[in-house]
Amino acid sequence: MIERVFPVTQSDKKTIEVVVDDDHAMINHIVLAKGDAVPEHDSNSNVYLIVARGEMTIALGPQEAQVYPAGRILAVPYQTRMRISNAGEQALEFFVVKAPNPKVLLKESGKAKKSGGA
Repeated sequence: MIERVFPVTQSDKKTIEVVVDDDHAMINHIVLAKGDAVPEHDSNSNVYLIVARGEMTIALGPQEAQVYPAGRILAVPYQTRMRISNAGEQALEFFVVKAPNPKVLLKESGKAKKSGGA
């Protein structure tokens, strides 16, 4: 088989799992039940949020929260403050694609510091 298959958990309960973790990208699968949230944090790479089911409530940086239904893909720049929650009635399911993988960015920033670069 040429392709690699990555199963994801099928659930309506809170689930956070790393599906792919290689140098090219990191892909996380997240399910949030009504009222659940992801802890507020800064994006550690270029992030693409793919809303697969439900409605995502997200506030980026200083912006007011916005609501995005299933079938939307959001591009979030590197080092952007993120607050993601599920204020909807049904489970929110989404995928987080980080490209490049944050570990690659850490390696590159470590090399830059060692060589005297910013």
